[in-house]
Amino acid sequence: MITQKTFALKEADMQNKKWFVVDATDLVVGRLASEVAKVLRGKNKPTFCTNNDAGDFVVVVNAEKVKFTGKKWDEKEYFWHTNHIGGIKRRTAKEQLAKHPELIVMEAVKGMLPKNTLGRKQLTKLKVFVGPTHTHDAQKPETLTLKF
Repeated sequence: MITQKTFALKEADMQNKKWFVVDATDLVVGRLASEVAKVLRGKNKPTFCTNNDAGDFVVVVNAEKVKFTGKKWDEKEYFWHTNHIGGIKRRTAKEQLAKHPELIVMEAVKGMLPKNTLGRKQLTKLKVFVGPTHTHDAQKPETLTLKF
């Protein structure tokens, strides 16, 4: 009888994380978020393992220039709670773009990551910036080409 070995990623292999930069100009939010989530999780690597954080860092610039399809600018709503009684708040996507455009990308990517401690850890590797400049030049990020 032949036994198959299961690949297990070691801690030393997880240390060499790369940095990527993505320009979000004229990209659809959902398509951008799904590709970024794949890189954050490490699904683009042959050493992908579901229970390890082997993904890379992603810097998204020009977050205010993303697009939605259909009527989502007027109909999509973002909700949060103030932790007071009756404290539910809401904003449409157009209002969110005016106040906090980086949260549009953050919320979209957050929804595509696992809903556990590993997903929250992977979300910390996402850096979203309004405008074409970012503060991570020292990490020498490579340009990420998206496949859609």
